[in-house]
Amino acid sequence: MGGRLDRSEIIFKIISYTLLTIFALFCLYPFIYTISAAISSQDAVDAGKVVIFPIGLQFDAFKYVFEDRSFWLAYTSTLFVTLWGTVWSMFISIFGGYALSKKRIPFNKGLNFFLVFTMWFSAGMIPTLINYQQTRDIFQNIGIVDQKWVVVIAMGLAAYNIILLRNAFSGVPKEIEEAATVDGANEFQIATKVFIPMSKASIATVALFYGISRWNGYFWAKQIMVGEDQIPPLQVFIRNTLDKVLGGEETHSYDGFSVSSLFYAMIVCAVVPIIIIYPFIQKYFAAGVNLGGVKE
Repeated sequence: MGGRLDRSEIIFKIISYTLLTIFALFCLYPFIYTISAAISSQDAVDAGKVVIFPIGLQFDAFKYVFEDRSFWLAYTSTLFVTLWGTVWSMFISIFGGYALSKKRIPFNKGLNFFLVFTMWFSAGMIPTLINYQQTRDIFQNIGIVDQKWVVVIAMGLAAYNIILLRNAFSGVPKEIEEAATVDGANEFQIATKVFIPMSKASIATVALFYGISRWNGYFWAKQIMVGEDQIPPLQVFIRNTLDKVLGGEETHSYDGFSVSSLFYAMIVCAVVPIIIIYPFIQKYFAAGVNLGGVKE
């Protein structure tokens, strides 16, 4: 029995690791292809010869991107929206989740119900767009003409992330909170000195969710930042450039590299920050989701 059990475990591990390796390769392939196409020659890319490895090595596409001032202005715009948007969203989510985790506050059940209700029934795309546009108009009326702040503030709340943090805070033992209260800590001190440090895995996970969402944001950012005098976020800039090329509005010739290589180079440059940051937060990811998603 013991021998058969050991063999079955070995077979299970072989099959599992094989399937996971194949799945990982499928996930990794688009990124490998993007890099290869970005540094391959124009003829190879246009003819569809690039599969995995680059053909006719060239770095002119990356050189063009590095020298494109508009691209880096859009890059800084996205950095601004991502940084301040994540900070603003985390501020709302942390203290919102902390408050909702306290059953002693008035109307706790009702507030939690309304938060979850927004996940069940959304207002829809058109009402949401009108709401964002009205928010943009209000900002302009009070003198805030930089529409990046509208993207930062108007899109600051995500019910799912608040629920994750609420459940994480609910998992903190009550005895620790009671001990802090006995020691004379006020509500703000309990939140910042007890609950937040003990829930840093969930907080790091939610921050990653917000950061990636802001960095990759396209649709709503495009709908809000429509002014000609506004610097668009990076994803909007890449899409607008692609539309101009395909529509014939952009007639610039690219010597030595394909238009596709140019866009692949932009994509590689756009994804670099996420690749750099993700390994540092990955260790919190599984623990954060499990801690915030399961409540005793």
